[in-house]
Amino acid sequence: MGHTDRHARLLYRLISPNILLFTEMVTAKALLHGDHRSLLKFNPQEHPLVLQLGGAEADEMAKAAILAEQAGFDEVNINVGCPSARVQSGAFGACLMKEPETVAACVRRMKQNIGLPVTVKIRTGVDEYDSYQYLKQFVVTVSEAGCLTFIVHARKAWLKGLSPKQNREIPPLQYDWVYQLKKDFPSLKIIINGGIQKVDRVKNHLEYVDGVMLGREVIRNPWILLELEQLLSEKANTINRRSITQLYMEYIKCQLVLGQPLHLLLRPLYSLSFGLPGARKWRQGLNRLTQEKVKINEGLQALTEVIIG
Repeated sequence: MGHTDRHARLLYRLISPNILLFTEMVTAKALLHGDHRSLLKFNPQEHPLVLQLGGAEADEMAKAAILAEQAGFDEVNINVGCPSARVQSGAFGACLMKEPETVAACVRRMKQNIGLPVTVKIRTGVDEYDSYQYLKQFVVTVSEAGCLTFIVHARKAWLKGLSPKQNREIPPLQYDWVYQLKKDFPSLKIIINGGIQKVDRVKNHLEYVDGVMLGREVIRNPWILLELEQLLSEKANTINRRSITQLYMEYIKCQLVLGQPLHLLLRPLYSLSFGLPGARKWRQGLNRLTQEKVKINEGLQALTEVIIG
């Protein structure tokens, strides 16, 4: 949240034509009681695109899923993995790892109302609910409601005592549990997530599961998507950093005309300098551009000089 907005997702799509993109988590209540058109807005180029939905009340989740289908999303995913205090106060996210029947009810009700796939993102456990047998039974309960795809963050979560950042780092990774789920449920699609930072690790995981989800690593180093395209695609890939930046520049021009704030459009570009000589100069140039009060045309020219050189 706060990173993979529609501008960042557009950049990731330019880099990788074949990935499945996920939105930031949006709560069902926000969609039902707020400006759902704004919250569900995305660029057509982002397809295939999944709406990541937070909530615990089946009727609300179903109504939100209907809005997602009407907006043109390709899939709806229920977040059962986020341990933040804000999410806990709403009694959803990782809290629902303790309530498989509630998750199943949401899945069942959503599938009764939409034709899109409904998937679930989970942890391997939460608090004292942390045995493999518990995880397996959770999958049984939710899959019987109609969920055929599980994305598993291969760590348990602690609801108290650890921050969201610590919950991504301190609990040990349990990749073997995710592999075992695939063995135990060969008809389900099992996707692994958590602590994956190298292309060769992605390749290794794919020997045991159906897919790999990357989150923080893509935000830090979006060029890993280009490496993955080259690894997994049979077609020759001629995409490079310069061409991607030029394409994104054209996107910025269009979005500025539509009134989008320049700083939000520039934010995804900071990480494009990852691993490059002069990365610090790149970021400093972007900072100056966002801070200075310049006309749009002047700002675009300065941005071109900063990024393209």
